[in-house]
Amino acid sequence: MYRIAGFKKRDPVVRWNLPDRIFFACGACHILAFAFLETFADPSYKAVWVKPAEGYWGNHVFIDGGDWVFDYHGYSDGDAFLKHTWRKADHWWPGWTATLVDLPPDVLVSEEKSKTYDGLWLREPGQFLHDAIPRAHAYLKRFPPPPL
Repeated sequence: MYRIAGFKKRDPVVRWNLPDRIFFACGACHILAFAFLETFADPSYKAVWVKPAEGYWGNHVFIDGGDWVFDYHGYSDGDAFLKHTWRKADHWWPGWTATLVDLPPDVLVSEEKSKTYDGLWLREPGQFLHDAIPRAHAYLKRFPPPPL
């Protein structure tokens, strides 16, 4: 889990020039999830939103593959990933908690559709300095295919 200064997220040039891992950890995780679902079209894979409780920060979108998850880290054991996420967030924001919300793929790339989920507001791929989808596909190539 990364945290970056707000100005880095607000400045499109600075944001685009972040290292890939930080870019996809801090505001473009949903784009990486969408690219994953495009690349590995398996109906059992789903995008999941970590929705912080009201008054807390720490939104995140990852892929749930059953026993494993995928995000900017690559593949992780699902239970270990969630424990790590909760522990880190509670360290930064004491009392932090969240719910897990399944998201359909089209919500990941539509600002309008994302806003139909209370508390969610996602940038579309073209709302970054450049289209973020090709960058996500290039980043995915650093990892092997999903575990069987």
